[in-house]
Amino acid sequence: ILSEGGIGTNRGVTIAGDKAFMVTDHAHLLGFNRFTGEKLWDAEMGSHLESYSSTSPPLPVGDLLVVGVAGGEEGARGFLDAYRASTGERVWRWYSIPKRGEKGSETWIGQALEHGCGATWMPGSYDPQLDLIYWAIGNPCPDIAGEERIGDNLYTSSVVALNAKTGEMKWYYQFTPHDTHDWDAVQPMLLVDEIWPVPSAVEGRGKPRKLLMHGDRNGMFYVLDRTNGEVLLTANLSTKVTWHKGFTSDGKPIVDPASIATKEGIAACPGGGGGANFQATSYNPITKLFYARVSDSCGIYTSHDDPLGVAGNRWFGRGTPSEQARKQLADLMAGYQAGVFIRAIDPFTGRKVWDLPAPAGRSGVLSTASGLIVLGGGGGLLVVDAKSGKPLWNVNIAQTTQGSPMTFMVGGKQYIALPGTSSITAYVLY
Repeated sequence: ILSEGGIGTNRGVTIAGDKAFMVTDHAHLLGFNRFTGEKLWDAEMGSHLESYSSTSPPLPVGDLLVVGVAGGEEGARGFLDAYRASTGERVWRWYSIPKRGEKGSETWIGQALEHGCGATWMPGSYDPQLDLIYWAIGNPCPDIAGEERIGDNLYTSSVVALNAKTGEMKWYYQFTPHDTHDWDAVQPMLLVDEIWPVPSAVEGRGKPRKLLMHGDRNGMFYVLDRTNGEVLLTANLSTKVTWHKGFTSDGKPIVDPASIATKEGIAACPGGGGGANFQATSYNPITKLFYARVSDSCGIYTSHDDPLGVAGNRWFGRGTPSEQARKQLADLMAGYQAGVFIRAIDPFTGRKVWDLPAPAGRSGVLSTASGLIVLGGGGGLLVVDAKSGKPLWNVNIAQTTQGSPMTFMVGGKQYIALPGTSSITAYVLY
């Protein structure tokens, strides 16, 4: 492990044509011959001496590989790179944190801008018709202490839409302005083409829209028009959300000042784990439901004066809460049924349809055309009815799940595979 930012984490490989690609924990992107294992090229994205790392495989877009960096607790300035898959040549770079004087830098008042983080550590999504890449941006730094970064802190805790060929930003939407909770916004961006309801006494029906659905760690669920970033719907994903007082007419959250971290500590909902986290979410076009692993929780957020921008040091800005903050948390949690759930949301209304206590683990969810929800956890593989949330069967795989399930076809048979602690377990469906 060369960079503390990566902590030795690697979330997989990308297969494209006759090549395979992976990142390293010291922020290199490697290209291989997928059949022989021969290394074809090695591109350095950033120096591990500046706390750069990379943890997730690149997104293939034609002959380009779009890839992000980790280091969002170490003061590394976030960026996205695009490389030629054939040669490893860098084509463009887009920074998630503006330089002083650039557009967006006015949302950073204080000394934190130069090490503002905004890591790009989870893969994005691509729409080939619009030729746009959608990428989620991580938290600002320091994570909890906001005193040296007064303002919205663009483009952290946001989704950005970039031109795939040039890296030029077309639009952005910030889920959590001035995030002092380490919520990020790196949860999956689901690209959905659907009929979106349009209230009209004349038409009485919706129209085709290119949508982006997103369940955030801040406890909220969002539907955006992915052509222009227009906010179509905001709704609670977590049962209790206290950090905002509503949304403006154009969809910007109205942050409650009482939810911003202080040195004495404040209690707010959700807790640090969300909401939804980075595990897979799913939309099923048959049931018309959005599915996610969701935490109902609250937490204490206490800021602390950590040294600014010391490369290689964790830069949380997190302090010890006061007794008053602990009492505030107890009051928030009184009578609240906290826990982790598999939750089904109607994305057209924001209504919660059903809840199921989630098994232990960090697995995301997979939904199928046959009306099933598949997830791992508790040492097993759980299958649930997608319409009702009723558990159907559970298979013990005798190991902790380390990722989300996937499905694929081989020889006319459908398989479901689930990564565990030391192996991958696959089942064939008859």
